[in-house]
Amino acid sequence: MPVSPSRSTPARLTATATSKLPRIVLISVGIIYIFAGLFLRDPWKTDDVVGLATMLTALEGGSLYSWLLPHIGTLAHTEEGPLITWVGALSIWAFSPLFQLFVSPVDAAIIASRLPNLLWFAILCLSVWYGTYLLGRRPEPQPLALPFGGEPGVHDYGRMIADAALLLIVATIGIVWRMHETSAVPAIIAFQALAFYAVARMIDRPISGAVTLGIALGAAFLARGWIGAFPIVLASLLAFRPANGLWKQKQWLAVSAAIGLVMGLAWWLAARHVGQYWAYQWKLWHTDLIGLPNIRSVLSMLRDLPWFLWPTWPFALIAVWRWRDWISAPHIWVPLVYAVVPLVFMACLTDVFEPEFALLAVPSAVLASFALPTLRRGIVNSLDWFAVMCFSLTAATVWLGWVALQTGWPPKISNNIARQSAGYEIFVSWPAVIVAVLGTLSWFALVRWRLHNRPAALWRGTVLSAGGLIVTWLLLVTLWMPVLDYARSYRDVSAELHAVLQQYDRPNNCLRTLGVGTGQRASFLVFDNITFTFDLACPLVLQQTSPDAVRKGTVYTPAGARVIWEGKRRADRHEMFRLLHTGN
Repeated sequence: MPVSPSRSTPARLTATATSKLPRIVLISVGIIYIFAGLFLRDPWKTDDVVGLATMLTALEGGSLYSWLLPHIGTLAHTEEGPLITWVGALSIWAFSPLFQLFVSPVDAAIIASRLPNLLWFAILCLSVWYGTYLLGRRPEPQPLALPFGGEPGVHDYGRMIADAALLLIVATIGIVWRMHETSAVPAIIAFQALAFYAVARMIDRPISGAVTLGIALGAAFLARGWIGAFPIVLASLLAFRPANGLWKQKQWLAVSAAIGLVMGLAWWLAARHVGQYWAYQWKLWHTDLIGLPNIRSVLSMLRDLPWFLWPTWPFALIAVWRWRDWISAPHIWVPLVYAVVPLVFMACLTDVFEPEFALLAVPSAVLASFALPTLRRGIVNSLDWFAVMCFSLTAATVWLGWVALQTGWPPKISNNIARQSAGYEIFVSWPAVIVAVLGTLSWFALVRWRLHNRPAALWRGTVLSAGGLIVTWLLLVTLWMPVLDYARSYRDVSAELHAVLQQYDRPNNCLRTLGVGTGQRASFLVFDNITFTFDLACPLVLQQTSPDAVRKGTVYTPAGARVIWEGKRRADRHEMFRLLHTGN
């Protein structure tokens, strides 16, 4: 249905509501967000350490086979594409020698492997901001002209909407950890954002937009295969519908398709040539994951998505409702299809969780930004207060938990923490505490600014939400990082296993597995370069089981095997490892 210029727009605001947000604020928010928690910690299972393991395997293998086809040692990793492995391995190769001047080779590789996250985050931020700005300055979303003037200018309005979208993506709770892990998730979010920007760009600059879109689609496929790329490809096609500004540029989609196909096929044909078994497993994994919608998957999504997309999803729904008469306009239609297509696609997957949820973060933030100018002032003020109370409470909770860990008070909280971190030796990292205090004081200053200055700018609530989440995240990765590393890292148990293996003569590093998970395999490879074989004649077997199974005697033990080592992460009550010698 064509958009009529005479139709009344739901946006109502004055020029003062679009006053410019200082660029230093946006830059500071981005820097603190991405650097907090990115370095100075171990990789955790599963996706975080698996991504690093594929990078190290490519570097150590040194062959075309190990570079084209992601592996974890000898285990084929067919759930994703090779792009993350390529970029991360090159980063380790280029920067690890520099970091080795200050830290161990393992830690140097860990640090270097996370440098690409800075690239993915930069692509995400720039794409969301410029894509939203291009849509926000179009005539359809402009606010209603006031009787005596005073409405915002086109560029000021577009800039305010873009600022809000960027702050909202930073404030999205579900992706904060994912943006800091060494996996395909940060990259697929970035490439979806790049595709969104490219589609918005095609309205007025079709050639550059089409080329960018093709690169984004090809990169999405190389990052996460069809599971990640298909929703982005389909949404990009559906964005071009009749009666909106994109329809007249639809012929340029052929350029995008050609670029994306060349990128994807170049790798796929080479992969099939050098590793038919790997290619078969890759295809099998993708096809087995897709099926008919089932009620269990849908209920799981309904349970988990609201917290993952908080606080953007309520505003995204408000935007669709308030702009319902303008649904075909690009500023609503484009982010809407980028949200609806992944949502429908997820209902057809047999296993859905955060990597799939991540494709809803960008479109939800963009839609939410267009809801802001349609809200009444009283509602906006109430939302500001909610952000202040919510994140003040979360910050206080983090501090209270840390005090309980250090002092034993309050006793109930302290006992709960002690059960989750059994064996942890308590200590205080004063540099981390100082950073946490400065972050908390910054939050107090931000709240005081809101109460004292009473700014009229519409972006004030998004600043509070983004600032509150960043402060909470900063407190977690400073005060709690040693505990989290202790509870989730396999460094110590890997070192124990490595020391035991050194006592045995293992021709060709012979060691096979029994029930060992992918994340555990990756951890042993990363920390001590422990690899596994599929040779059933190998006498040494690493078995993953549980303390309960061992205690009850229900754990499977091969005939004639003897246990030569048992180990576990001290804080883990559900997982342990046994090294068996079968005597073959």
